[in-house]
Amino acid sequence: MKPNNKQFPEILKEMPKSSVHPFCLEAYDSDADMHAGHFSSPYSVTIEDAVTGTASGVMDAFYAKYINNNFKEQLNLIVEQGHEIEKDGRVMVQVSNNEDKYDIEITGNAVYVKEFDVLLEN
Repeated sequence: MKPNNKQFPEILKEMPKSSVHPFCLEAYDSDADMHAGHFSSPYSVTIEDAVTGTASGVMDAFYAKYINNNFKEQLNLIVEQGHEIEKDGRVMVQVSNNEDKYDIEITGNAVYVKEFDVLLEN
């Protein structure tokens, strides 16, 4: 999938600075419950994120409410992300059902990529 991020503001008129986080229930890894991507707003520095914990948490709350809403106390999910940009990421999401609300906990691992300096010129 190759997003045309520059068109997001034109399409997402109510929230023109939003990013888009598509997902599907098919995954490369048999241990993963979902596969996702995160396409950044054109106002951002990136085009696509390798892994996005916050969006995975929101996505799994959606999953718990609309796709698998018959779980009792807790739902543990694994979201894979980043394959398309050669970054194999995982986010573990725990959804707890507390009456009419969900508590979401996201965990994962981070890796050091590189160190760099930023020079500001006037």
